[in-house]
Amino acid sequence: MIESEANSNALDVSKALRAAGLQVTAQRLAVYEAVRSMPHAIADDICQAVRGELGVISRQAVYDSLNAMSEYGIIRRIQPAGSAARYEDRVDNHHHLACRQCGEVVDINCAVGKAPCLVAEHDHGYDIDEAEVIYWGVCPTCQSISNRDD
Repeated sequence: MIESEANSNALDVSKALRAAGLQVTAQRLAVYEAVRSMPHAIADDICQAVRGELGVISRQAVYDSLNAMSEYGIIRRIQPAGSAARYEDRVDNHHHLACRQCGEVVDINCAVGKAPCLVAEHDHGYDIDEAEVIYWGVCPTCQSISNRDD
């Protein structure tokens, strides 16, 4: 990434943190940058990346930053069935593809329509503002490994 783009991204994250009433700290900025650079990473991988950037940071500080930023919509937390929570900086309405074999997760845009992409048969009085969809299958890499094993 070029330096001006990195500075612009840091300014945007700083604004978003302030707008949420959160302090702008080196730890939060490093956590955000780790999420941005490793979409769909689990917290332990994010923690490892932040430690590589900052040196010392507690696992709890990383978890607290992830929770606060996801609560305020600065990052998004997803949790495919059978997987640890994963984090991404893409917070618009979109869905995911998950590989049943290797666990890879990739973004996909909504199939049709506008948010929430799917209409519930009965909303039970809820004001629905998001639909979370995960498509499951086998990624091309795992398919090719499986075909070689046959």
